[in-house]
Amino acid sequence: MSLPFDVTVVAGRRFINLWPEIATAILRTVEAGWTLALQSSQLNTGAGEVEITERLREGMRCALDSGMLPWKTMKVLPGAESSSRPDAAAPDGRIDIPIQLTEIFDQFRVHDPHANIECKRVSGGDAHLCREYVVEGIDRFQSGKYSGNHSTGFMAGYLIAGDAKSAATRINKGLSQRSRSAEKLRPSNLIVDSWVWESLHPRTTNSPIVLHHAFLAFVQS
Repeated sequence: MSLPFDVTVVAGRRFINLWPEIATAILRTVEAGWTLALQSSQLNTGAGEVEITERLREGMRCALDSGMLPWKTMKVLPGAESSSRPDAAAPDGRIDIPIQLTEIFDQFRVHDPHANIECKRVSGGDAHLCREYVVEGIDRFQSGKYSGNHSTGFMAGYLIAGDAKSAATRINKGLSQRSRSAEKLRPSNLIVDSWVWESLHPRTTNSPIVLHHAFLAFVQS
């Protein structure tokens, strides 16, 4: 299965505008990877964020390699340092799960990731974790520190307690308290499942960015 994409040149680097089909494929790859990751007895709510992310990343790779998914042009890369500007002297961020798409690389030789997934532990009952989800996740995309030349970003929220709706509700409460109600998370337009949400965030350096949020439970329903 070939994936469509749209790439233009903006501010010294190519602007990557992922089509909905690609965003959906990435979310489905996260879903399949998480299903495989859950087979490990060591994956539980007490595990560290880095360990959970490593297992999710490996699960995504296995799902792609096994033929479980119909697309063949997606690569899940190791966690990598990133630069918010093309002229940055040194990396100023680190992306948890970078994604590369073969068509974009082959045609434009864009070496940077073509999509980025930031991963955070989260719980609707934990205001601190939900604040970190915003400050160290959403805000890094909104500011352009992550995916500054992308139209679309992704977050994986590891549900250490509660469900996706309770986590989204708590996150939205925090956004409202910061007078950012327009940025609230809403049910996804791409996948009609309770674990997928999306949000739209303005940026001063570029066009707004759409974030797709995959809330991942440790016990499958």
